[in-house]
Amino acid sequence: MTETASPPYSKWYLRYALGLLVVVYAFNFVDRQIIVILQESIKKDMGLSDSQLGLLSGFTFAIFYVSIGIPIARLADRGVRRNVIAWSVGVWSVMTAVCGLAGSYVQLLAARIGVGVGEAGGSPPAHAIISDYFPPATRTRALSIYSSGIYLGVFTANVLGGWLNQHIGWRMAFVSVGLPGLVVALLVRYTIREPRRGQSDPVPVEAPPAAGLGEAFRTVWGIPSFRLVALAAGFNAFVNYGAGNFGISFFARSHHLTPAQIGATYGAAYGIAGMVGTLLGGVIATKVGRNDLRRYALVPAFALAVGLVLRLIAYNAVGSTRAMFFLIPAECLAAFFLGPSIAIGHALVPPGLRAFTSSILFFVLNLIGLGGGPLFTGLVSDYLSPRFGTESLRWALLTTSMAWIPAVALFLLAYRSLGRDLARATPSRV
Repeated sequence: MTETASPPYSKWYLRYALGLLVVVYAFNFVDRQIIVILQESIKKDMGLSDSQLGLLSGFTFAIFYVSIGIPIARLADRGVRRNVIAWSVGVWSVMTAVCGLAGSYVQLLAARIGVGVGEAGGSPPAHAIISDYFPPATRTRALSIYSSGIYLGVFTANVLGGWLNQHIGWRMAFVSVGLPGLVVALLVRYTIREPRRGQSDPVPVEAPPAAGLGEAFRTVWGIPSFRLVALAAGFNAFVNYGAGNFGISFFARSHHLTPAQIGATYGAAYGIAGMVGTLLGGVIATKVGRNDLRRYALVPAFALAVGLVLRLIAYNAVGSTRAMFFLIPAECLAAFFLGPSIAIGHALVPPGLRAFTSSILFFVLNLIGLGGGPLFTGLVSDYLSPRFGTESLRWALLTTSMAWIPAVALFLLAYRSLGRDLARATPSRV
């Protein structure tokens, strides 16, 4: 059945819906990243190593997050995406609160797995809804606004988490940030309207395909430029998560700041820089790619090339102020990639595969980034600890940062192949 292209929603409703989805994404990252500001206290309380912290905040969380995310996204492509998001928010919120009740490392690890399972159903359905709400001319900007919820969440987790950790302890901090998510889940369920698939595309589109999971995967992963963008995003996230999950610890160990000080300075600035970078990435990509979508891939390529230089200077800097001066703009540039990457993926597939495409992008991004970055950084830090002591984390972060080199190369290769792949896409996809 053919559907019309004109969205039946007012501008005010679209702003509300996008704003609520941003709040959902912010809660997603508050609950995911709160452990980062709390991990020094958790490490001391439970006697953990950096490798165990890397497993806790990265690999174990990521492996369940990415594996569950793909079938949930395919379910969302066939069902009511709003309901999938609402249930997901409810699950991850409850499991975040359960983290505060853990009596051992294994129990805390299990609770974090529960958070990952819940969060697996959050982003891909939201991406698909946004692509149906907004036409191609404003889609990248809308996706970037949505993606800014990552850093709104990180900002809140760092600032609020640092304060809660200092005043009520890490256990009650988990409970305090987890339970409010249940209210957000109800708002999504009862105020977000499910759009028709493909309603904002420039020409009428057919009903979503009923392809199975294997066929859908072959369709999406068979697009060369999408593979390159996904891998580039993964190496970018390898640095972002490795450095982000140990950034708090770096300033605590190498610059001797308290959790509250770090949350109010680096944590706050990191969150703001990420939000600005995500929005700027969308705005710049929309402008430079107005007549040539291939240029979307150039935006993160150049941003990461400059950001790598700034990051290396920051980790070698003497004094926390100087380190933050170079690190904050690097974090801003690190966030340029997400809106353009999602928009590229959605431009290459039909509307009925958009949530699934986002899930594949996030599978690669989180498996490499969230799964590998923190674990690799923790292992390198533990390996270098006998030689460098507390400064081992500084050298581990320098090593992790080098993953931005293949990220830049892969985005540039994607730019070269996008023209051919976009030419194969039907007009309704771009």
